Amino acid sequence: MSVTPAVSTSASAPTQADLLDFVRRTAADAELIASLPLDPEGRTWVRLDGPGGSEAWLIGWPPGTGTGWHDHADSIGAFTTAAGVLREHSLAARLPTDGWRTLELTEGVDRERLLPAGRGRSFGRHHVHEVHNDSADRHAVSVHAYHPPLPRIRRYSRSGQFLRLEQVERPEDWQ
Repeated sequence: MSVTPAVSTSASAPTQADLLDFVRRTAADAELIASLPLDPEGRTWVRLDGPGGSEAWLIGWPPGTGTGWHDHADSIGAFTTAAGVLREHSLAARLPTDGWRTLELTEGVDRERLLPAGRGRSFGRHHVHEVHNDSADRHAVSVHAYHPPLPRIRRYSRSGQFLRLEQVERPEDWQ
C-alpha cells in the first residue's frame, strides 16, 4: 500500500497570529526602524512586504500625532510599537458594516491600551480604533500589517457616545 502525502495547492491566508508575529519580528529589526525618515510635522511611512500577500507598513509618528477614529473594513490586522509609546483607544463593540451615518454607542464599550516599544496587538475585521503618540517631544515608530490588503478605510468623528461616519477612503486615495 502506498500513501501519498496531502499537499496544499494554495497558500493559506495569514491569520491574526501570523500578522502579529510578523510585526513583532519586524519591529525588532533595529536597522530597519532606524532607516525610517522622521518628519517633525507629519507621519511618515514606508510600505513593506508582509506575509502571505498582506499589506504592511513602517510608520513614524511625530509627537502629538494620531490617526483619528477609523477601521480597516474587511481586513484583519496587527501592529507593534517599535520605538516610543503609542496609545490605542478602541471600541469593544461590533458595528454595522454599512448603511449608517451616526450611531449612539452604549456605555462600557471604550477600551484603552498603552503600547510601549515591543508591545503590540492584533485585531479582527471592522475593528474601530484610534492610535496616538501622546509624547510632547519624542517620535514613535510602529509596524502594521493587514490581510487582505486594505480595501478601504472608514474614518469617523466622535462626540461623547456618538460615532459618525465621515469619509470612506480607498487605496487609490493613498497613492
